[in-house]
Amino acid sequence: MFAFDQFGIAFMAFFAITNPISSLPVYLSITEQEDNDTAKLIARKGVFVAFLIIAVFSLGGKIIFETFGMTMPALRLAGGFIVFMIGLQMLQGGQNSTVNHPINPQNAVRNREDILGVAVSPLAMPMLAGPGTIATSMNLSADANMTGVIATVLAFGLLCLITYILFLYGKRLIQLLGRSAMRVLTRMMGLILAVIGTQMFINGIYDAFPMLKAI
Repeated sequence: MFAFDQFGIAFMAFFAITNPISSLPVYLSITEQEDNDTAKLIARKGVFVAFLIIAVFSLGGKIIFETFGMTMPALRLAGGFIVFMIGLQMLQGGQNSTVNHPINPQNAVRNREDILGVAVSPLAMPMLAGPGTIATSMNLSADANMTGVIATVLAFGLLCLITYILFLYGKRLIQLLGRSAMRVLTRMMGLILAVIGTQMFINGIYDAFPMLKAI
């Protein structure tokens, strides 16, 4: 049976930490001087590379754990701290560190060979698949069964599809919402992200100290 609860939790976590709406200005600055076909190609390659990155870390989370001798409590503590700090920064009005990548609008993509490079960095990493997103995907998948892992990957896949659509209609969306509304939305996502990070941290402490389970 499909793990709908895992899918819902993963989607909300990914949506909060990636916040594709607040990422629009970065994408638009990258593609400002490009034609529509090139801009669409950059968006498509960017979300595809981001999906591959998260899929690898989700599907191979247990192998990565065994290879480097990591434990689930350690990942939850570290990942929870990272996610909380990103959310706190967003709450304080700063840009998400996963999307805070300076772009020079004059650096246009002049040939097809440059498209993949721009799509990978900064679009795929660190904007869409940054440290917080990777930590979240591993945290959600490391102790889940295969159904839960697939649900996590599909949740990020749905987010990538939504992000791609938002990128395609980014200019119209910013004109419709206005920058003030985008700032409010960023703070709302920051609050959700801070709560998710706190819960991850609490779960890490709880699992790290079995004696607390008896309380």
